[in-house]
Amino acid sequence: MAVTSDNAAKLAVLIDADNAQPSITEALLAEVAKYGTAHVKRAYGDWTGTNLKGWKDHLLAQSIQPIQQFAYTTGKNATDAAMVIDAMDLLYSDRFDGFCIVSSDSDFTRLAARLRESGLTVYGFGERKTPKPFVAACDKFIYVENLAYTEEAPAEAERPAKKTTSASQLKGDTTLVNLLRNAVEAASDDDGWATLSAVGNIITKQRPEFDSRTYGYSKLSDLITATTLFEVDRRTPVEGKQSTVYVRDRRRNAKA
Repeated sequence: MAVTSDNAAKLAVLIDADNAQPSITEALLAEVAKYGTAHVKRAYGDWTGTNLKGWKDHLLAQSIQPIQQFAYTTGKNATDAAMVIDAMDLLYSDRFDGFCIVSSDSDFTRLAARLRESGLTVYGFGERKTPKPFVAACDKFIYVENLAYTEEAPAEAERPAKKTTSASQLKGDTTLVNLLRNAVEAASDDDGWATLSAVGNIITKQRPEFDSRTYGYSKLSDLITATTLFEVDRRTPVEGKQSTVYVRDRRRNAKA
């Protein structure tokens, strides 16, 4: 859900450069902007080595502060420790509403849980290989494969459109169908109708990593419509006001 500048959450973005690709930075920060304003943007790693040489231009372009952390010994990740220490310092400053942790490393699982225990919202960003414990520890987890970053990619006109999952494939995905139906049921009124926003909130709480873009649809409403399993109704309470999307399981109407 997008936020306005007046009520934007204050976010700290902490990037584990050892476990992230520089090509994601622009799309990453565009995604972060949906949830709030990034008041702190830091990337951690040993910048004296050659492993992170591809980051420089991206750091400058996105005004991300590189934080130097020497690799003291082989096999020990000093970057993780530096991120955790900084995160706790930022937490105790009481200046932030949430954190964005960018890594595919399960070592940040406890950090995410600790931040949430303090009442802050945690957004995780990582690859699909990210261990489930870290994913589950976040309020919402975004797979970077769903972000539209295009490092050294063909021009827009040459790039094929992302393939959407067909209705038959969606209906055959029992995990997805059950997730959607259960969320709609949990948020529904006596007539079976539920607002799309309420459905989305329930899904995120149950599955932090859920993203309609995984199935090729930019919005949850498009995904739900594509399944053909739900009725979708857009209601405008007052002329000129933004409409509210309601959904209902078609099985509910059949029973009526």
